[in-house]
Amino acid sequence: MAMPSVAIRGQRSLLRQIREALASGGPAQTRLDTVVRIIARSMVAEVCSLYMRRERGDMELFATEGLDPGAVHVTRMKPGEGLVGEIMRLGRPLNLSDAPNHPAFSYRPETGEDPFHAFMGVPLLRGGRAIGVL
Repeated sequence: MAMPSVAIRGQRSLLRQIREALASGGPAQTRLDTVVRIIARSMVAEVCSLYMRRERGDMELFATEGLDPGAVHVTRMKPGEGLVGEIMRLGRPLNLSDAPNHPAFSYRPETGEDPFHAFMGVPLLRGGRAIGVL
């Protein structure tokens, strides 16, 4: 039987780490913080953030690794606002080398995002509907 490739083993390891973090005991916020930290480390990314859709339809920053932690549960975006809103609207990933020059970019000074240019975001889907953005 052939051994899985290094890439496949890495993906399995990442999924296992995320599953273990989500299944661990403790507060939900701690688990979400752990998940974004795991993903940032795996992607060798300076920043990894999780936005979730709230009942009112706006998006709220729920967890971040690399942005100002004081922005968590403070930063909100209206439906369709910013790159996060664009991903929610389209329901598909967005990968940019110069995010600040994208027409949908929305500067959020409270997050401390100033030095970042490259951006990759993916929708979190449940039943085919976007419920968040990573």
